[in-house]
Amino acid sequence: MNTSLLDGLHLLQQGQWDAAHRIAQADASDLGSWLHGIVHMAEPDESNSRYWYRAAGRSFPGMTALSAEMAAFETAWQAGR
Repeated sequence: MNTSLLDGLHLLQQGQWDAAHRIAQADASDLGSWLHGIVHMAEPDESNSRYWYRAAGRSFPGMTALSAEMAAFETAWQAGR
């Protein structure tokens, strides 16, 4: 698991969208694609978010799920360590 993805999530939580986007964009894994979708959810850019959720093999939960998705991502990252 790539620690920088968790760093990207934390940057997003701090409102540093560009930095979080660079990290997510650089990781082609399913987890990286999921974070990329979450980043676009925060933007907000629904069509891009949906694209990255599909790339991650995940169902799109809707634009109002940002907080829940950030928490789920962190849990998934920690479980995969």
